[in-house]
Amino acid sequence: MKRLRAMQAERRVVITGAGAVTPLGHTPQDIRQSVLTGRTVFEPTSVPAGYAQAPAQFDADDALRGWRHRRYLNRGAAMAVHAARQAAGAAGFAAGLPGYCGIFAGSGPHLDMDSDYAQPQHLPQRHDTLCALWMLRYLPNTAASAISQLLGARGESLVTGTACAASLQAVGEAFRRIRHGVLPVALAGGGDSRLSYGGLLAYAKAGALAPCSEDTHAAAAAACRPFDTGRQGFAAGEGAAFFVLESLDHAQKRGAVPLAEVCGYGCSMDGHAMTAPHPQGMHAEQAVRTALHEAGAGPADVTAVCAHGTGTLRNDTAESVMLTRLFDPTGHRPPVLALKSWTGHCASACGAVELAVLLACARHGFLPPVRNLQTPLCDSLSFVRRIQPCTAAELYAAGRPEKLSALTLLQSFGFGGQNAALAVRPFRASTAAAIQDDNIPA
Repeated sequence: MKRLRAMQAERRVVITGAGAVTPLGHTPQDIRQSVLTGRTVFEPTSVPAGYAQAPAQFDADDALRGWRHRRYLNRGAAMAVHAARQAAGAAGFAAGLPGYCGIFAGSGPHLDMDSDYAQPQHLPQRHDTLCALWMLRYLPNTAASAISQLLGARGESLVTGTACAASLQAVGEAFRRIRHGVLPVALAGGGDSRLSYGGLLAYAKAGALAPCSEDTHAAAAAACRPFDTGRQGFAAGEGAAFFVLESLDHAQKRGAVPLAEVCGYGCSMDGHAMTAPHPQGMHAEQAVRTALHEAGAGPADVTAVCAHGTGTLRNDTAESVMLTRLFDPTGHRPPVLALKSWTGHCASACGAVELAVLLACARHGFLPPVRNLQTPLCDSLSFVRRIQPCTAAELYAAGRPEKLSALTLLQSFGFGGQNAALAVRPFRASTAAAIQDDNIPA
């Protein structure tokens, strides 16, 4: 009874707005069209050469024109601010967010040192060569501060720096604040770019990047091969995505249109190595099971898995072992996606960017395939090999539509053993309408 009363007190949380900057495009329509047409966004790197990257076509000066402080944002932060503004507008807050709105942002280390120093290996000898507040480009909270100024959000703020898990963890932390009544509405996501000399060099020295066999776009497109036996690393990407999360009653009162429901969240730490994941994915599984438990679901209720799927030897092996252990006892094999094969690895922003791509596709009834997957590393998982129809939850609960849960599991695992998982229920776009008490499935 205590658990029942606690669950009754918990608020349901919906996503009512999304904004994104991705290599596939910056609107749901563009992202969806890129996937349906099989568009390739990868190209060879120049310095350092020999790798693949997935740039987003984004002009920060144009996107933030009119805001005099834009020079203090690094590229990832500028993408984050733009995505946040787009999300607010999409949710019906174009004039600004409520003052009580919280901000939860994932952020990574700014490694674009050559934009500030002519020679990155040396600090400038004359301080007058730098702008007055140049350090803001290196602080993790600068994007959140800018978003607060531009959109008027004055509520609780949290900036997560948990490597590749950061932006998914930011969404999860916002979800919990709303679920437990701390906040009625929050803006959550993240932005990052490692497509600079410093960023690419860091990954190259760590042995994480997939080599590009030739200096051609075709070779770059083939470099990232998640869950394939021939995988050699990931292709670096860049991007941002933010989401407006609200309690169901807050959204109902203003007649908001929901994109999805966030149902559960989990996070954990491996405590295993400075970069490598636990080889059996033991603590990643803990995060996943926590997310499912919060959603009141189990492995058999999952209708799709958006895997971390980097294309590195250790991550893909550990993740496949963990997923096999999770689903094998149920006899259930949900489709497994690896969206980094489309966007590249967007570092701390990857979880949010992949959520944006997932919603753009799943709400219209399909899942993207894992690209370059020729020989899967295991046969115990059902990797998506071609565009696959999927079930999104019907917004209207006329009766109880089949597979009402339509629960998708998203996973992000970062350097240092940082793990995050999110359980979401996308709503089918064709039935989306203003929320009413009698048309939300229980």
